[in-house]
Amino acid sequence: MNFLDTVPAIRRIETSRDDLLAIDVVGHVSAADGENLFGLMEAAYALHPRIDVLVRLVDHDGVDWANIAQETLKQGTAHAMEHVGRCAAIGEPNWIADARHLLRASLSIEFRHFETEDEASAWQWLGARPTEKQQGRG
Repeated sequence: MNFLDTVPAIRRIETSRDDLLAIDVVGHVSAADGENLFGLMEAAYALHPRIDVLVRLVDHDGVDWANIAQETLKQGTAHAMEHVGRCAAIGEPNWIADARHLLRASLSIEFRHFETEDEASAWQWLGARPTEKQQGRG
């Protein structure tokens, strides 16, 4: 194993809003990366009863959903329906239809997909921006 094998696929993006969880999803998402994502979301919920989410897909190469504990998936879905207001997805693939299907019990989450070249519109829709050290990405 080389050092690149240990780089997490889920990477937090610092933003101008405390109640916005922004992440890069880079390459293939392992079960451990998925568990990490749910942990990041739980931490955000602990600080803010309602949050918005921005997901920027970078060279996305799938998710090991089958290897994430079913209880984690159920709990993660239930908590997202309770706490997430808006979710912006940037890049491909466009997974908004799948998310709406999975979270069909929740009409309170507003999803929008943005093409990579339209990333600025996603940030504007959420009323935020990446902080200075992150701005070189997008």
